[in-house]
Amino acid sequence: MKFMTYAANASKKGGTAVIYRLLIADDEALEREGLEWIVRRAMPDAFQMIFAENGRRALELAEEHRPHIIFMDIHMPGIQGLDALRQIRDRMPDTKLVLVTAYDYFAYAQEAIAIGVKEYIVKPASREQITSLLQKLVQELDNEKQARSERLQLIDRLFELEPIMENELALMFMVDQVIGAEAEQLAEWIRFPLEGGFAVVAAWPELPPESKDRRALFEEVRAFAKSLGQCLVSSIIDRHMALFFPTPKESTASAPNAGTIGQRLAQWTADRLGQPASIGVGVQHAGVEGLRRSYVEAVFASSCCGSGGGLCLFAELQRSGPGGSAAPAAMNSSGGMNADLAEGSAVSADEATNAYVMSALRRSREMREHQTISALDRARRYIESRFTEELSLEEVADHVHLNSFYLSKVFKQYVGETFIDYLTSLRIKRAKQLIEDDALSLKEICFEVGYKDPNYFSRVFKKVTGVTPSDYRASGSKGSDS
Repeated sequence: MKFMTYAANASKKGGTAVIYRLLIADDEALEREGLEWIVRRAMPDAFQMIFAENGRRALELAEEHRPHIIFMDIHMPGIQGLDALRQIRDRMPDTKLVLVTAYDYFAYAQEAIAIGVKEYIVKPASREQITSLLQKLVQELDNEKQARSERLQLIDRLFELEPIMENELALMFMVDQVIGAEAEQLAEWIRFPLEGGFAVVAAWPELPPESKDRRALFEEVRAFAKSLGQCLVSSIIDRHMALFFPTPKESTASAPNAGTIGQRLAQWTADRLGQPASIGVGVQHAGVEGLRRSYVEAVFASSCCGSGGGLCLFAELQRSGPGGSAAPAAMNSSGGMNADLAEGSAVSADEATNAYVMSALRRSREMREHQTISALDRARRYIESRFTEELSLEEVADHVHLNSFYLSKVFKQYVGETFIDYLTSLRIKRAKQLIEDDALSLKEICFEVGYKDPNYFSRVFKKVTGVTPSDYRASGSKGSDS
């Protein structure tokens, strides 16, 4: 066995040496040395090279060094090349396997295909064949590495965006009259089922006015809520926040129910935050409308907890009306019954439209509208700073932390034109200025304002202005808005 590393002057990519591990397994020393000679001269310093003289040793070295590429002779003493490749494929599915065979054993190549060997070399192979194959495999490895990096970045980005998407969907449950395609898309992205569930509301008499403290409070409540099960958590609106729990697919003894979740949240807010909250729990209902209805019930229930905070279940309030045998489950923070509810007046779902509920809903709408307008302002500034580049709705949506479906909808609603129309108007306005300056050719202007095809640019320009760029220049329309 022979082992050598060529890394002294390794090529650089992003400041890091790029070296792949290449294992050459062949029982003939001349074959190993011949391949080494070709690789060293064709692709100097690109590989850490490992050599094995038989199949057993190839398995040991593959396990030890995890090579990216393996050249395996098909016919060696002891463990045959195909058997070694089969075991390596099971243990290292991402490794690039290359079968090295003489003409006498070429029939074995068909068997190699079945175990995932896609490349082969027939002895004696030329320098050009070996170099071309290695360059192809290195390109595949580079592409796969880039793809893995992009996937990791996407996963990180999704983790960052998940609270924003959760909050957006929660606000839709709280204030929207109709749940459309954008809500369904959001629910799919964050894997929140829309079959139904229940809402929990946490309300505080006072909250720190500093945004930093409010943000810290939100993060702590969200983290605790997630420990109770799958849920959506809204941002803090006015002085309350909403949690939406989906209907469990399978009822188990260990799965906490609405009452248990409310009790745990009430106890945690009192113990951990030192700010007893009024916790209201809505009834479990089916569908999106059921989630919205449960939220209104939870808001109303939270308003019935009294000044000391505690827990109140809307279902128990309903049963405490005339003819109901159950007492209200509206407990204060010390576990006692709230005196103002002990009288047991009738409470119905319609009464949930009291001033507190309406105030909270109005505040939700105002905050959502403010967030939307703020995001649109940032979107327009971003478009105006990048309109001469290749720009997509998805890129703009990502920049302002909105999903593209929702941005497309509100952009048209608030700006008065679609994203494409707005982008086009900026480009054509700039093109008209450049044409009037008469310093660039029409082809140069096309590229300058963000188009790659002069013919397409001409068609768009005529559609917007009514004349072609050349006619516009010929007319000498300085300052013209036509």
